[in-house]
Amino acid sequence: MESKTSMARVEFTRHLYTYFPALEGETVEVDAETIADVVQEMEKRAPGFAFYVCDERGRLRPHVNVFIGEERIADRVGLTDRVDASSRIFILQALSGG
Repeated sequence: MESKTSMARVEFTRHLYTYFPALEGETVEVDAETIADVVQEMEKRAPGFAFYVCDERGRLRPHVNVFIGEERIADRVGLTDRVDASSRIFILQALSGG
């Protein structure tokens, strides 16, 4: 029996395109079952992406938020929140300034 892989749609805040211009204007869909899978797939498409959103231990950085639809992910450490074929993933970077 063949395992079905999910295709999740990934969207970003405009600011992230500054660091990953190759993603701009692209519809980004990835095969993923968890948010960790999403990050791994994004790293393949945009090298450096994983380290930009996660620290050296693989935890989500404090200035980054990830939503599945309208719900913020619960697991910022292991990124185990589940995604499926209908998931829309939003990756947002908080901006601050003075």
